Amino acid sequence: MFSVIACIRDEHDIRLTLVAAFICLIGSLATMLLFSRAQECRSYQRRYWIAAAAFASGVGIWATHFIAVLAYQGSVPISYGLSLTVLSVVFSILGSWLAISVAFEWDNVVSFALGGVFMGLGIAAMHFTGMQAIEASVAISYDMQRVVTAIFIGACTSSLAFIAFRGFHGIRRIAAGTVLLVLAICALHFTAMSGVKLAPVADMPAAVLSIDRSILAGIVMAAATGLILLALGAIFIDRHLTDLRGFANASLEGLLVLRDGRIIDANERFFGISGWSAQQVIGAAPEAFLTLDLDACAEAAVPLETTLSGRDGKAIPVETVIRSITYRGHECSVLVLRDLTERRQAQQMIEHLAHHDILTDLPNRSLFDQRIRQALQMANRKRGEVAVFCLDLDRFKAINDVFGHAEGDRLLCKVAGILRRVTEESDTVARLGGDEFAVIQPMCQQPEAATRLAERILAEFAAEMDTARDPTAVGVSLGIAIYPRDGASAEQLYTNADTALYRAKREGRGNACFFDAEMDKAARMRRQLENDLRQAILRRQLYLDYQPIYDVGSDSVSGYEALLRWRHPDRGVIEPETFIPIAEESGSIAAIGEWVLEQACQEAVRWRQPASVAVNLSPLQFMIPTLYDQIERILRKTGLDPRRLELEITEAALMRERTAVLATLQRLHRLGVRVVMDDFGTGFSSLSNLRAFPFDKIKVDRSFTGALEHDPAARSIVRAIIGLGHSLNMPVVTEGVETELQRRIVIEEGCAQLQGIFFGKPDLGPSQLFADMDRAAG
Repeated sequence: MFSVIACIRDEHDIRLTLVAAFICLIGSLATMLLFSRAQECRSYQRRYWIAAAAFASGVGIWATHFIAVLAYQGSVPISYGLSLTVLSVVFSILGSWLAISVAFEWDNVVSFALGGVFMGLGIAAMHFTGMQAIEASVAISYDMQRVVTAIFIGACTSSLAFIAFRGFHGIRRIAAGTVLLVLAICALHFTAMSGVKLAPVADMPAAVLSIDRSILAGIVMAAATGLILLALGAIFIDRHLTDLRGFANASLEGLLVLRDGRIIDANERFFGISGWSAQQVIGAAPEAFLTLDLDACAEAAVPLETTLSGRDGKAIPVETVIRSITYRGHECSVLVLRDLTERRQAQQMIEHLAHHDILTDLPNRSLFDQRIRQALQMANRKRGEVAVFCLDLDRFKAINDVFGHAEGDRLLCKVAGILRRVTEESDTVARLGGDEFAVIQPMCQQPEAATRLAERILAEFAAEMDTARDPTAVGVSLGIAIYPRDGASAEQLYTNADTALYRAKREGRGNACFFDAEMDKAARMRRQLENDLRQAILRRQLYLDYQPIYDVGSDSVSGYEALLRWRHPDRGVIEPETFIPIAEESGSIAAIGEWVLEQACQEAVRWRQPASVAVNLSPLQFMIPTLYDQIERILRKTGLDPRRLELEITEAALMRERTAVLATLQRLHRLGVRVVMDDFGTGFSSLSNLRAFPFDKIKVDRSFTGALEHDPAARSIVRAIIGLGHSLNMPVVTEGVETELQRRIVIEEGCAQLQGIFFGKPDLGPSQLFADMDRAAG
């Protein structure tokens, strides 16, 4: 009996040993390269590269083992059984395939480590099956401790090879994986061989090789090397051919390669555009799919537009150009097709967007102007009539401010749907901007048709928009003008319809009005009033009245509220309720508001007692970015103590740009200015606003005060507001106190301050009032 490990140094052919090492290195390198290629591929291609990697790995491992055994130059002739030898190759390939498949199954560190273990087990299965294939006059025995150690070392080293391959990048992953896999194969082989003992058997006939072992080794080496190099060659060819085809498939254009008037190849983009398969395209003439003159296309200096017949029968617009190339060793032509479908759709979309509203998809003002001119031309030729409707949504601005633009957009889309349903196909419904809509009703008997359409619109709005129950519902007002009696041109007709709309809104909203001559006169008067208001400051027509604010605790006047008045040269004194909305709509409120602030501060400085002065701010004034700087400048200019100035705001100021408004109020508060919540309890009062900003006062709206004597609900509301003020440590001012009974009621409810004509009319200036008080005291 003798140990094989003892004869490795003395009884092995060094040449074959080196060949075995070379085969092992090349096989491991091929395995890692194919492994890398499989990892880069998509899932449906990966299985082919896994099979190639398993084949290269199995052949390399098996060839390494076989040549290493052939390198032995012992005195015992050795041959190999064919069946077990073939089975060892199968085990080697299957073990490699199982190892790589497991590694890719979950593609994480654990799966790669487990794959390495299966690789080690595959090497072991090949090794011991190959050893069993030995046919010689010897008895083979194994040292089981060495066998287990060999398998353990091989499995661990293989796992390290797989983990290194996954953890490293670039050339390092290939190098590290190759070296560790070579170590795994060699370590398992020689460790296992060190535990093999061959004992000659005298009565066993010696096997005689039919071929010299060097020749047999050369055949194995050549076969293994050829197979491994074939795998490496496949990688190289795939890298180039696949990359070139991938490059062609990545193109946005379809490509057809033509030779002798026939299609010999096409890229995936062409199949995607047309819907045809490769079997249907290859070998066919391009004219079967394209309405194209190839000669004209080849001579054209610019791409030509034509149509491609899709598999579904659709004509696909394409742009084509022909170029000459060398393909597969032949002069060929490549027909390049660019799909114009998206471009045509984009052009149509651009044209559509240019003439339609983005939100509602209704015609916009541009298309409306075209349609109204076309309708008037048709009516003029056929002596017909055209009705033009101007529509405006009631309460939309308040809803948009309170509930946000998203809710406003939803409402506009709902309104557009209503108008589409109630109009005829020949009518044009347009959104001209904001909440302004228009309808053109051509070639109908008027005014009967316009009356019926107006009734349908109002009835549909009444059904869909219940303003009594739904806080987000809106109403609609309509103005109607009819061609030719109300205007001879599109501009005049639309202007008169808008004038009729203004009257409809003035008469209570939610109804329809036809244009008449009196409306035009009323509209001109309003516009004149708007123009006069812009000049009112320069012409010194504006002035302030001051209404006293009575303090219950001190039983005296603690301050005054500045009330704006307009003395018109023709109309006399105009109340704020009339001209303030006009000022807000026209934008002149900014200049008027600044003037009121400066006049009130100048007046307060002249008072002999340090009473406070209250000034109302419009919500639109908070849209001025420099409002704080404006107020600070006025206080500095007039010398008024900021603590004497009270700014009264309504909650409407907090509905838009809430964050910016609160920031401005905080800065004013730090300056010393007091901020008062005016008209609390009306509109959209919110407790969150009282929590968001520390108001100095709350003012109860005069509408509740006027109803105190006969409406228990009004008294309950006033009681609740006063109680809320006490809980928040905010004084409450009750406006509109006009009778002794009202005064007693609010004092009993705990109101801190009162205001109304009961304590003095607002036409008496504080300076004059203090003078009268001094005279009375004297």
